[in-house]
Amino acid sequence: MERAVTGLISEARHRRVARADAACEATTSVRERVAFWTVLAEDTGRAVTLDVAATGPLLVGVAADELGAALDALLGNVFAHTPDGTGFAVTLVPRAGGGAVLTVADDGPGMSADQVRRGASRGGSTGLGLDIARRVAQSSGGRLDLATGPTGGARVTLELGSPASGPPASGPPASGPSPEGRL
Repeated sequence: MERAVTGLISEARHRRVARADAACEATTSVRERVAFWTVLAEDTGRAVTLDVAATGPLLVGVAADELGAALDALLGNVFAHTPDGTGFAVTLVPRAGGGAVLTVADDGPGMSADQVRRGASRGGSTGLGLDIARRVAQSSGGRLDLATGPTGGARVTLELGSPASGPPASGPPASGPSPEGRL
């Protein structure tokens, strides 16, 4: 499992140029990736909640494999940085103005500022998973936000632009690591 996730992250990381015509239907991609991870969640005693609040197709400005790699990276972090038995939720809702908002929230210990900096994550992690997810969001004209959930735990929100929005003409939005903020 770890090798598969590492391979997906490496593949997504080495993509330098986002295709201007990249797009996918997000509900299908998210459902498929959560179904994949649910098998491991059951084996490790984790409750999984999936909430897809879309009544029709939800188009985003990233390719399906890129969206899958970003979600795999975020869910991989849940498994790597929370103890067995820690539940998590994946939520996908339409984004105002087009696109979607994907949130992965867990019931674990949350993240400190040191843990979200690349190369300083606990458990031997390099922080590449958050970097992959951030790059995918930015390639669509969106962003990645980190926060602590209402009852603790980590809450990672990936805003994905619509297929027409793409990355901003002036380049990706400024970012910086923080325990609660935009990356």
